Amino acid sequence: MMQTLTLMLEFFKTGLFAIGGGPATIPFLMEMAEKHPWFTMQELSDMIAISESTPGPIGLNMATFAGFKTSGIMGGILATLALVVPSIIIIVIIAKFLDGFQENRVVKAVFWGIRPAVTALIAAAVINLIQVSLFTEEAGKLLPRYKSWILCILVFGLLQWKKLKKMHPAMWFLIAAIVGIVFRF
Repeated sequence: MMQTLTLMLEFFKTGLFAIGGGPATIPFLMEMAEKHPWFTMQELSDMIAISESTPGPIGLNMATFAGFKTSGIMGGILATLALVVPSIIIIVIIAKFLDGFQENRVVKAVFWGIRPAVTALIAAAVINLIQVSLFTEEAGKLLPRYKSWILCILVFGLLQWKKLKKMHPAMWFLIAAIVGIVFRF
């Protein structure tokens, strides 16, 4: 029961402070992976990959996963609600006072300051995800995952061609999933 309450509190905090949507939740999720046994960094990395190829934001999918893993179906529901409730409350408040918010100098200043901070948090999360995706840690040393590097360089190279840039993202995910299966087995 206490673990479920802690889980709800952590995801409520994430929902309250992760301004900017799914990618903004990643630093909060990384902190949870380090502090709590709900999921590992590798599971977070895998969930981000899955979340990018399925409907729904990263944080929402991760809340449901961690809640279910920790406390079953009810844990999944409670963690998901804990993440979503702050946004609902904020949207209702903003909708009620929308006209006053749009031109408010203080609100504009707050968002002017928040945007770069969110960008920095997302950039830090990207660096950590690169580390998890492209390196493995053995005996305290970071060693490259060669197959991952090859795939990363190949996809980056292919994305430089104009025709392939126009290819639907779902096709990229499908191709990457097939390549992952082939490389992994």
